[in-house]
Amino acid sequence: MHVAIAGNIGAGKTTLTQLLAKHYQWEPQYEDVLENPYLEDFYNQMERWSFNLQIYFLNSRFRQILEIRESGKSIIQDRTIYEDAFIFAPNLHAMGLLTNRDFENYKSLFDLMESVTKPPDLLIYLRSSIPNLVAQIQKRGREYENSISIDYLSRLNERYEAWAHDYKKGNLLIIDVDDINFVDNPEDLGEIINKIDGELHGLF
Repeated sequence: MHVAIAGNIGAGKTTLTQLLAKHYQWEPQYEDVLENPYLEDFYNQMERWSFNLQIYFLNSRFRQILEIRESGKSIIQDRTIYEDAFIFAPNLHAMGLLTNRDFENYKSLFDLMESVTKPPDLLIYLRSSIPNLVAQIQKRGREYENSISIDYLSRLNERYEAWAHDYKKGNLLIIDVDDINFVDNPEDLGEIINKIDGELHGLF
């Protein structure tokens, strides 16, 4: 069983991954943020480090997918390889922060990786408004995220919505996180679990 959680920066992916891993006894796979050698540089100088960062994430995510397949375990993944390829990289390209040459190189590499991987059994998309994302980003207080602009988050949100709308690779569950608090309210978490159970039972 491979479940993946998608969503914009600050949507609550990592927290929900932790909670669901505990509930279902799934093994969590987290995004490589703390060990990422490019992330801080990227937020300080996006144009210089965009390609390096995207290649690093692509490599990291591809390795995760191979490990998931080989492990035979039930795994929940914090963010997917698709978000890199369909949201973050195209957004940087559209903003002029990733050259045409680098973007084509990146896409070619992703297409090759995608040809030998399987999508998750269930994709959970955490939909969030910009004010909620900003509040969550400020709350967790990562210094390098201070420079993230509302315009950048808005562009990403638009791409997330378009991607989720067209997603046909497998089962998709969309959860609006603006009006729920799955961290402090067990009932809200219970509702999410009920929805996931409904999706999972359809898989067997």
